[in-house]
Order: sequence, then C-alpha cells, then structure tokens
Amino acid sequence: MGDSVGGGFAVSSGLPYLRGVMAENSEKSNRCAAGGVQAGGSGEVAPGDAGLGVEESGRRAESGGMQDSMNGTGDAGTEKRQRQVLRASGVSIAGNAVLSVAKIVVGFISGSFAVVSDGIDSASDVAISIVMIVTAKIMGRKPNKKYVYGYAKAESIATKLLSMLIFFAGAEMLISAVQHLFSKETRVMPQAIAIYVTVFSIVCKLLLARYQTVVGKRTGSSMLVANGVNMRNDVLISLSVLAGLFFSIGLNLPVLDSVTALIVSCFIIRSAIKIFMDSNVELMDGVKDESVYQKIFDAINGVEGVGNPHRVRSRSIGGKYMITLDVEADGNLTLNQAHALATQVEQSIRETIPEVYDIVVHVEPFGTHPEEVFGINKKAK
Repeated sequence: MGDSVGGGFAVSSGLPYLRGVMAENSEKSNRCAAGGVQAGGSGEVAPGDAGLGVEESGRRAESGGMQDSMNGTGDAGTEKRQRQVLRASGVSIAGNAVLSVAKIVVGFISGSFAVVSDGIDSASDVAISIVMIVTAKIMGRKPNKKYVYGYAKAESIATKLLSMLIFFAGAEMLISAVQHLFSKETRVMPQAIAIYVTVFSIVCKLLLARYQTVVGKRTGSSMLVANGVNMRNDVLISLSVLAGLFFSIGLNLPVLDSVTALIVSCFIIRSAIKIFMDSNVELMDGVKDESVYQKIFDAINGVEGVGNPHRVRSRSIGGKYMITLDVEADGNLTLNQAHALATQVEQSIRETIPEVYDIVVHVEPFGTHPEEVFGINKKAK
C-alpha cells in the first residue's frame, strides 16, 4: 500500500504474473494492514506508543508485500501458473500442428481450397502458441530498476503481435480465395475425404478451445483466453467449410468451395481486428470495465472519516488494477491517524475489487483539493 499526506506519496509495487500472481502477497499485505488498523481502533490514535504501533504496522504492511515479492515468497505460485500456461501452449501447438498438416494435405488431395485455407489458419495458431510460450517466460521475470512494475504488459504487446499474425494469415487467404474464385482454370469437385477431416477438426478445436479457456481463466491469462476465443472462431470457420463442402458436392457446384474460403478469410480478418483493438486498452492505460470506478467509490463510502474521493485513476497492468486516488479528511489528524485512514481505504477497495495490483491513496484536508486534470470524481462517473 502506498499513501501520502499533504503533497507527497509513496508507491509500493509487487510482482505481477498472468492475471493472478499477486493474490498471495496481497493477502499477506492486507493482513498486515488490517493489523495496523485494528491496533489504532477507529482511527483515534494518540501521539506516543499507540501511534507508533499503528505507524509501525503500516510500515510492515507496505514493506511486507514488496519484500515478499522481491525475495520470491510467491515464487511457488508464480512457477505453478507459468507451468500451466506453458503446458496449455504446448497442447495448443501439438493439436494445431496435427490439424494443420492434416487439413493442408487432405485439402490438396481432395481438391478443396477451403480446407487448405482452414489448414493455414491452424498453422497460424501454432505460431500464436509459440509466441505465447516466449511471452510467458518474459512475464515471469521479476521487477527491476528499469521495469519497476514488472513485465506484465508484455502480454498486451504479445496479444497485439498475435492479432497482426492472424490478420496477415487472413489477408493471404482472402487474396488467394479471390484469385481462385476468378481463375479460368477448370474447377475440380472436392472429394468426400475433405468432409471427414473437417469434422475431425471441429471436434478437436472444440476440445482445444475449452481447455485453453479453462486454463486461461484459472491463471488469469488474457492470452490463453484470447486463444480460446480464436479457437472457437476456428470452429465456426470449420463449420462454414463443412457447409460449403456439403453444398459443393450436393449441388455439384465446385465454385462454392472458393466462396466458402472467401468467407473464412473474412472471419479471420474480423477476429484479428477485434483482438488488436482490445489490446489497445491496457497499452493506453485504460480499463475495459468502467464500472470499476463505481466499485471504488462504494468501497470508500464504507470508510468513516474520509470523503470526497477525487482524481481517481485506474489502469490495467497484466489484467490487474493499478489504482491512484485522492480523499479528504480532517486536517487536524496526526500523520499516524491519516496513515491509518489511508490503510482502511486501501483495505476496503481490495475487499471490493480482488484484482488489484497496487493502490496509492493521497490524503488531503477537507476543501483543499486542487483543480482536477486527470482522473474522475463522483460527479464525473
């Protein structure tokens, strides 16, 4: 917890990792902070030993989380999450590699350009999983003097890179589909084996999508969740390929195979654009869920002795919220009492919003807050 009184403030940061790595250290820090608040009772801390007790507890609360993070107390949980992400990525690579080879080979043998396009899409998923493995290792690094907030935003950078890879694959397929559609070459009717490999692909993709989503939510990894969404899109793509094959063979219109490939490429491009836009939020220090501000205000309302929360700012770091805010309190409070109030504010926010990276609370005397340039208050929400 970081807090400030008057004009300065202190920031304490921990080791983030894949949307959940701070949970253990945050709980320890909260328990220390709670001990500090309890020692001060309702915030009526007199100068002397009692006040020093609260201050010392506050110091331990602040230093405990940082020390645990830097000394590796949460390394066991971090390594476990990293293993889960790497395992999920390995499964994705193996599964998509098999599907990619099967669809490309069968697509050429059966004469189905749509199946070949679907196989190329699966090949792009292999590249995606490789990028995920590299990113997971980068995110596992501890904060240092150059990156004091850690490496969690590597995930957003990787997500944007993945979107570009997906877009490139879709664009290549679109160009090839258009060329194939207007080609004067004699069209060959796809063979029935193309249907079998497509059905096999649909079943495997459903299983892979489910696995990626479950592990992604368990570890809090947006990359795995995004990969799960991408694989669900692949199922829709394969379903469209299957429908195109049925119509091509059933109606004896091989041109429908090229039309299906064209539709598939548009699906891929649309998915890439959506992923690209979503990754902008964290890189631009925004939040996807704006209701987090109302939760912050509700949490502060439950703390007696503070009011007028303003200049509230929240941004995302590895899927967790970095929250900075100002509150007003009685200007006659001692430093220890103001610190105790700031600790209560932080604890209340953490109880309301579990996904917190760090919180900085600036305490000001009532009626002295400056003109707001950044952040929001209750009127702006």
